[in-house]
Amino acid sequence: MAKVTSKLQVTVPKALAERFRIRPGDEIAWEAGSDSIRIVPARELRPLTSAERLALFDRASERQRRRRARPARSADRGWTREELHERGRR
Repeated sequence: MAKVTSKLQVTVPKALAERFRIRPGDEIAWEAGSDSIRIVPARELRPLTSAERLALFDRASERQRRRRARPARSADRGWTREELHERGRR
């Protein structure tokens, strides 16, 4: 976990810097999400080509197909919703 200094500076954890090849002097971009902040190395900010967008879409589609192919979890939890409601009324 990184701490914010009094000058609002943050140190990038070594493991992440190595994984994403971030070096001293590299520029990074901060992107605000609804409830998060995303840090992006500046070299990734170029627009994606049609082929790159298509490859990302294909990978996402394949992940979705694998999720749908998984067997459904057993619904037997040892209790039913009705039993929970009855327990709350006692």
